[in-house]
Amino acid sequence: MMNPIIKVIIPAYNEQDSIGYVINDIPQNVDEVIVISNNSTDNTEANAKNAGATVLTENRKGYGYACLKGMDYVSRQKKQPDIIVFLDGDYSDYPEQLTELIQPILQNNIDLVIGARVKKLREAGAMTPQQVFGNWLATFLMKLFFGAKFTDLGPFRAIKYNKLLALEMEDKTYGWTVEMQLKALKQKLTYTEIPMKYRNRIGVSKVSGTVKGTIFAGVKILGWIFKYSFK
Repeated sequence: MMNPIIKVIIPAYNEQDSIGYVINDIPQNVDEVIVISNNSTDNTEANAKNAGATVLTENRKGYGYACLKGMDYVSRQKKQPDIIVFLDGDYSDYPEQLTELIQPILQNNIDLVIGARVKKLREAGAMTPQQVFGNWLATFLMKLFFGAKFTDLGPFRAIKYNKLLALEMEDKTYGWTVEMQLKALKQKLTYTEIPMKYRNRIGVSKVSGTVKGTIFAGVKILGWIFKYSFK
């Protein structure tokens, strides 16, 4: 894949303090950075625009809603991308590692690459105990039911655009990441993980930082796994 067209989709809800850092650290070989403000009430949109991103708004709250909005925008463009990268807007990932993330696609023709938040590269406290356990349980069940080799549901991920379209993504909220991985397994996409650095996010998590968010995310993720295990 020579000179691929790469677009980055960033769902963001009230990330005014971090979004500029995220955008500024994205490598220059990316063609477009698309920030979807998911009903933000702060200066997320203005700060993202000032940093050079395309800014969309999605008033229906939900990580999946925001991602689907970004995909819909991309689908309407005349020149379609080769690779889509999903990245959070809280600056917990290292956007400059995008170059490493896409290498398996460019060099080995891999379809999907997950940025794995491995313990040895993770800043202390960057993942809550419930996040660590939830990731372990979800990936353990995927290994048990599908023989998967995933170790993380990390949101920093890259996928070939045509393969992403074939997955027909539909989850509107917390199940987006696991849905993508489950459908990749079902469709026998090639995949791999790249160990990534991970730091404490700027601001408070809207999912793992609340009891409600943690419970809803856990239920949604397990629901997708059991749904596919009995298909």
